[in-house]
Amino acid sequence: MPLICMASPKGGVGKTTLAANIAHSLSRAGRRVLVMDFDPQNALRLHFGMPLGDQLGWASGMPDRSDWHRALRQTASGVALLPFGMIDLARALALDGLLGRQPELLLGPMRAMLADETLLIIADLPPGPSRSLALLAPLANLVVCVLKAEAMSAALMPEVESGRFSGIGMGTVDTHRLRVVINEVDLQSRLSRAAAEAVARHAGWRLLGAVSRDEAVMESLACQRLVADQAPQSRAANDLREVALAIGACIPVQQQSVPAGMWGGR
Repeated sequence: MPLICMASPKGGVGKTTLAANIAHSLSRAGRRVLVMDFDPQNALRLHFGMPLGDQLGWASGMPDRSDWHRALRQTASGVALLPFGMIDLARALALDGLLGRQPELLLGPMRAMLADETLLIIADLPPGPSRSLALLAPLANLVVCVLKAEAMSAALMPEVESGRFSGIGMGTVDTHRLRVVINEVDLQSRLSRAAAEAVARHAGWRLLGAVSRDEAVMESLACQRLVADQAPQSRAANDLREVALAIGACIPVQQQSVPAGMWGGR
């Protein structure tokens, strides 16, 4: 039943990239992993080479209470993927309101997936406060907050440490389950290094690790491939493996007790 929520107080920090590649690393380490996109941008699928024309997702069928299995995709990486789906802004806003009135539309299927104790679910949440973060954080084993190695991140640390970055506060994010990853550390930039060090000092024991800024990450996305496949010897690939190991150490491995094919992953 492990659930890891990938969150961030602001956009543009590389959260979705980390979610995809950490899921891949955990899968390569022998975990059964399902990664689920909660962001209306529907970008998570691109890291797994999904066709641009494939618009199906769990959210596109939510008003009709569609079976999420229809949207499930088995990727070549071994990670099972539930895309958000392509919906317009009006439908996205309507869905947010619907989940506010009927949270079980989301929580019911999530609990069904979490009943599989051998399946590790990674939820890629929208940046900033969101309905999905408010609903899922109480169920999560870990809430991983992704921060970019920049001055703004150091300024945001009090909001992160208190859980207020979620917009609702400590009632949403249990700070004992909160962890931090620093992304895009530019080792050639004194400012980037200083910002990363400031965040690390604030985060303390919550820090899972840091991922270096690396052209290999952008090249991998341009090719719709995961970093470990596109550039396995790159600095970023090694950093991502280290962060995945740190996450894995927080989540005990469960012995398989249900059919492995129920929600995919290998």
